[in-house]
Amino acid sequence: MSELNLPWVEKYRPKSLDDLISHEDILKTIRRFMAEDRLPHLLFYGPPGTGKTSTILACAKQLYSVKEFNSMVLELNASDDRGIGIVRNQILSFASTRTIFNKGFKLIILDEADAMTKDAQNALRRVMEKFTENTRFCLICNYLTKIIPAIQSRCTRFRFGPLSTDQMKPRLEHVIEQESLKITEDGMTAVVTLACGDMRKALNILQSTSMAHDEVNENTVYTCTGHPKKSDIENILEWMLNKDFTSAYRKVIALKTENGMALQDILLQVHIYVHRIDFPLDVRILLLDKLANIEERLAAGTNEKIQTSSLIAAFQQAKNMTAANA
Repeated sequence: MSELNLPWVEKYRPKSLDDLISHEDILKTIRRFMAEDRLPHLLFYGPPGTGKTSTILACAKQLYSVKEFNSMVLELNASDDRGIGIVRNQILSFASTRTIFNKGFKLIILDEADAMTKDAQNALRRVMEKFTENTRFCLICNYLTKIIPAIQSRCTRFRFGPLSTDQMKPRLEHVIEQESLKITEDGMTAVVTLACGDMRKALNILQSTSMAHDEVNENTVYTCTGHPKKSDIENILEWMLNKDFTSAYRKVIALKTENGMALQDILLQVHIYVHRIDFPLDVRILLLDKLANIEERLAAGTNEKIQTSSLIAAFQQAKNMTAANA
């Protein structure tokens, strides 16, 4: 695939450790391990799009030349079968063989290791122990709890937290400059807000919006992602708190149908506003409890219209309780 057709998440993936934009303390530790030639088994965990895979690939490129790379690095992803058979065959044979011409240790990268079965992880535990002399493992996962304790204890763990706005903006500005995009300040804020610390998500939103519209602004970003706009959420809240039940229900359903909004997305945004609005404490607790119940019922596959009624009813109840408190 040519450089032109590459998705931006691959096109602008950091090539070296110096290109990485975050987690300076983690990078400092890894650099020191590599400089002293004492790299342990690694376990990277944290939310998606925070630079886990990019970090280990940048390390691998620094450790090995282009010629050595294929013979010294084995990368397996969740898309590959990684049951006990693969551990006993492919991983074991790669770890147990030494390369005659290349010095140093081999590197096995197991991306999305939390998708591995317990049996495969138990088999891997022994392989890691037996071939430490010439092989290092790097396990990458989103959920640390899905990795068995025996493997966790054999690795040096690093948590990759969500990226901050200050870390994401310079990288996005670099991509915008390279791609010559027209973007407004509110457009940039919308991209960063919707990404929630996930750099991959931010680049995908930016790319899809720029392909669909000439200018990336708040309106086009929200339209492209199908996310409810701030003004829509404010209108929904205003109707739920100030109109009677029937009027509020009709207006919310009409807005949802017109803009193709999902109740799940509306719930997430309404939840943020519940914390911001100065409700009495008992009213806020009631609303959060009701929102959690609605989300649970939605996840179970219930009817959206009934749950929309439930959401409006919760705010009507909150309104009555606030009036009674006053």
